[in-house]
Amino acid sequence: MGAYEGTAFEEAEPHRPEDGDQSPRTAGSELETHRAGFGGVEIHYQDFGGAGRPVVLIHGWPLSGASWKKQVPALRDAGYRVITYDRRGFGQSDKPLTGYTYDTLAEDLRALIEGLELTDTTLVGFSMGGGEVARYVANHGEERLRSVVFASAVPPYLLKTADNPDGPIEKAQAAAMTAKLTTDQDGFYDSFVTAFFSVGDRLAVTEAERREALELCHQASKSAALQCMAAFAGTDFRKDLECVTVPTLVIHGARDETVPFEGSGARTHAAIAGSELTLIEDAPHGCNFSHADEWNAAVLSFLGGSSSLPDAGRVTRARR
Repeated sequence: MGAYEGTAFEEAEPHRPEDGDQSPRTAGSELETHRAGFGGVEIHYQDFGGAGRPVVLIHGWPLSGASWKKQVPALRDAGYRVITYDRRGFGQSDKPLTGYTYDTLAEDLRALIEGLELTDTTLVGFSMGGGEVARYVANHGEERLRSVVFASAVPPYLLKTADNPDGPIEKAQAAAMTAKLTTDQDGFYDSFVTAFFSVGDRLAVTEAERREALELCHQASKSAALQCMAAFAGTDFRKDLECVTVPTLVIHGARDETVPFEGSGARTHAAIAGSELTLIEDAPHGCNFSHADEWNAAVLSFLGGSSSLPDAGRVTRARR
């Protein structure tokens, strides 16, 4: 099991949110916030309860589990046990100086799943989180899984190389992003979050919502953000996707300019036999937030029918 083999899941005392806490939850939920030690690194996670099958939501870069606030109530109201967590280096989790390869990040996910004794689980990976889903399956198998969702996700391989000519990110572009984040973190995050939620020149969320996401960005360790940027841009998941055999949904904004669909979601859909594809029309990268109703409806429909593989090549388009 890699660097953490044999490491116990050491659950800290739960913290019950105080009045005024804006964490997403539904009335009457038994939300508990935990910090659990995985190989010496404490990961902040929230278990929103529910008696149904577990759904683990894995956030995008450089946000945190709080970015799922429009999904948690919908999933929990549908009867699912919803779990979010902050990736190491982000949100309220520990921020070690190293440990940001996908092998390590997938190991953190394994420790969470096994520590909570989850089975029949659906993993939902948004953007960078889709890489954790792919690497988890490749490294740890599908025994505890029912299905997976790749949401606006980075697989199969973002960086354009000689053997990956369809990669949507040029090496010069990746280098420029790294340089900008290194020298002007505030300016980088401001422009990144705007693009994250934009279709062309139009912001698809309110300015208050954009600023809320920007605040989540600033919770990230700069070192973690830079190392994870290198990981999600430069990790090749093509072999990992060959390991995915459980029912799979690929969901993507049709106007995503951050992780363009043709170089990512379209290729993932083609790589995983029997996968479903939902394209949300006129939606940006952050479509789980900007088009939450359409996104939630598509994922709930998939969850309700994911006990067997869907027909290969099934494509739906969600419109407002």
